Amino acid sequence: MGEETKMTKILVVDDEPLIVESLIYSLEREGFQVMGIGDGSMVLETVQEYQPDLIVLDILLPGMNGIEVCKRLRARSTIPIIMLTARGDEVDRVLGLEVGADDYLPKPFSFRELLARIRALLRRVEMDRYYPPLAAITIGDLHLDLVARRLTKKGQEIQLSAREYELLSFLMRNAGRAISRKTILAQVWGEEWIGDERTLDVHIRWLRLKIEDDPALPFYLQTVRGYGYRFIASEETG
Repeated sequence: MGEETKMTKILVVDDEPLIVESLIYSLEREGFQVMGIGDGSMVLETVQEYQPDLIVLDILLPGMNGIEVCKRLRARSTIPIIMLTARGDEVDRVLGLEVGADDYLPKPFSFRELLARIRALLRRVEMDRYYPPLAAITIGDLHLDLVARRLTKKGQEIQLSAREYELLSFLMRNAGRAISRKTILAQVWGEEWIGDERTLDVHIRWLRLKIEDDPALPFYLQTVRGYGYRFIASEETG
């Protein structure tokens, strides 16, 4: 059965009461359990108590803005985060992705589109939990534990967002192969994802900052110009 039939818990964070009430009503009709809050300073405590499976997070919030909230959440959790941004505000969108949001949706948005993003993100997380039967991948100094969803480099843990983990996991599972941008987006973001393709580039850049000795001259995560990306094969690491 789909994730929504298991009473998946969603936390909606937005200071517009009408949006919060509307999303609670609509998401509950889809079978989710939903909590809504309107103050950014309440998010960390609420997450600890409510233990949501996914967060819908607005950027413009009283108390603490969504960028700072996302940054602090990422320091302690890989919970999937969909960030709501002002339409056309590319600065906020890119900044949100760089501090660890897994996806973004510009306002105003349709509920159908948000629901598709939520389902796609939850499905990717669920698929990763039951991906057969490989337990870990080691390439060079990188060790990806597919059971604990944990990345280490030279024994030091590297914190990844849920989307960063999914992207890295997919690329490392296919190490040595050049993979098209279209295939990566379909596999990691979902077939029905209709967002900006530059989202992939932002996540690639952020991954390189975390895993490469010199992100400007990537060793592990290579660009295949005009096509996509390729993760280096283990035998190429020497």
